[in-house]
Amino acid sequence: MNYFVQWGRNPWSEDILTHAQWNLVYVSIVLGVLFMIAHTVYVAIVPKPKAVAPPLTDPVAARVPERVKRHSLGARMFHWVMAGSMLTLLFTGFVPILGMKFAWVQIHWIAGLVLTASIVYHIIHATFFLDFWSIWINREDIREARARTTRALGGTAPEPRKAGKYPFDNKMYHTAIVLSSLAVVPTGLFMMKRVQTPLFSRDPYLFADTTWGYMYVLHGLTGILLVFLTMAHIYFAIRPEKFWITKSMIFGTVSRQHYLEHHDPARWVVEKQK
Repeated sequence: MNYFVQWGRNPWSEDILTHAQWNLVYVSIVLGVLFMIAHTVYVAIVPKPKAVAPPLTDPVAARVPERVKRHSLGARMFHWVMAGSMLTLLFTGFVPILGMKFAWVQIHWIAGLVLTASIVYHIIHATFFLDFWSIWINREDIREARARTTRALGGTAPEPRKAGKYPFDNKMYHTAIVLSSLAVVPTGLFMMKRVQTPLFSRDPYLFADTTWGYMYVLHGLTGILLVFLTMAHIYFAIRPEKFWITKSMIFGTVSRQHYLEHHDPARWVVEKQK
């Protein structure tokens, strides 16, 4: 257990958790680099079959507009605000631990509030203005993931259908980020009570030392996990075969060709405006 956490003593000589083992930050970075190298080698050795789009003479394909809207302006703004605040939090949270000293606390909690506000906005926006369930993993996704795995290992399985609006890997990453946020955001907000801010007075006695210890450990370990997840996300975002998805997060649309190559029109229905 001590490989993951650090212990200390409070003024009453009681053993309490203090924070995560910061050496795990290096482990997370190394694992991120190894993952990127391994995936790059895998793709080079075992290339995926080229995606094929149905011809425009196909009645379904003919109804698809030249540019397909994938992300609204509100969704794109949320993504980039969240990305900026997340990178700021990771930088201010871990770079001082790794040796670069600067006044990071105020920047960190302000970025945390920006992240929290963006998440609240996204929950409201996704619930009332978007297709809320389209990004969540369902039974069909699991069945098709099993089929893809079986076929990749040389077994026999039905050919999986093309994805809906969000492929299975997008949904998995979204789930990982949601679970991480449920751990890191509430603990971070409570930890603000241990520093002086213009929002409220400092109160380090809000919780017992044991509770603060668990909170610091959970916050730290989740942050370390987010280092790996962020590296993986950036890696896939800049890969040539995935960059069209990244561009859609900038411009909001994908081309008809990419839509027909990678998505099933029956699962993500779009049609030309009449």
